[in-house]
Amino acid sequence: MAFRLKLVPEKTNFDFFKHQVATFGFSVFMVLASIVLVLVMGLNLGIDFRGGTTIRTEADQTEPVDIGAYRSAIAPLDLGDVLITQVYDPNFRADQKVVTIRIQAQDGQEAISPDTQAKVLESLKSVNKDIKIVATESIGPKVSGELIWTAIWSVLAAVAAILVYIWLRFEWQFSVGAVAALIHDVTVTVGIFALFQIKFDLSIIAALLTILGYSINDTVVVFDRLRENLVKYKKMPLRDVMNLSVNETLSRTVMTSGTTLLALISLLVLGGDVIRNFVFAMTWGVIVGTYSSVYVAKNIVLFIGLDRNKEKKDPSEKFFDKTDVATD
Repeated sequence: MAFRLKLVPEKTNFDFFKHQVATFGFSVFMVLASIVLVLVMGLNLGIDFRGGTTIRTEADQTEPVDIGAYRSAIAPLDLGDVLITQVYDPNFRADQKVVTIRIQAQDGQEAISPDTQAKVLESLKSVNKDIKIVATESIGPKVSGELIWTAIWSVLAAVAAILVYIWLRFEWQFSVGAVAALIHDVTVTVGIFALFQIKFDLSIIAALLTILGYSINDTVVVFDRLRENLVKYKKMPLRDVMNLSVNETLSRTVMTSGTTLLALISLLVLGGDVIRNFVFAMTWGVIVGTYSSVYVAKNIVLFIGLDRNKEKKDPSEKFFDKTDVATD
């Protein structure tokens, strides 16, 4: 006999709209608070957005590179945000270890001074006396500013594309609800980073784009079921049809979010400092995205209302003849 794991019963009857004013009001408060936090406290921008200097080092050693030792050696110099990564290339010799060290722009300088570079090299020699600097390049404020705007436009373009997709697949009310939920997810996530002053770099932009995809996937699943139920229960009030649709997809939502969070929490605890901020953004985004799919997107559609006389059918249905579908 097969064993099936069930986190929630197959049939539930929760009233997700019982406190819709309170839940939606809480969401609005979170968005406004996040905007205030960003404006007042600002974001702790990483090297990608602040500019800085990349130092490429090379050493001859057979042992694996200890990134922690590099970081500990440089820490006493108090250079601010420092990102250390090892470079892998199949063309490298077995004993050729190449590491890049990215150091944030110092106050009043676009690049670190030769004296600072010398101090960095001297500190690294305590890890490996044969280490040497083979290349140095700097990213100025202008390039960093362009990266900021590129990141903003990438997020806005993703939201706009999703809006058009939902509009074409469903109705315009659905697209408004879906985009409102996405804006909620991104804004609240950025607000958390402002509140705790967690480093905000290009990896977080990648996390935000991933959150958009995850959140809209969850929203579309419920919207698909809602569209089916609108045709099936033509006389049922819209609020009840929505509640039924959320309950019918609840098991899938909990299982998907739960398994995703298990993996993310494992990475958050065991993944190390390099990916911790990215994983934190993803973890928070999954939680907020699941919440917004139920309490933001559906509330928006309910507030706007739907024309029950012309439910939009799934565009894929026109490619299939119902007579071709086998019946049990």
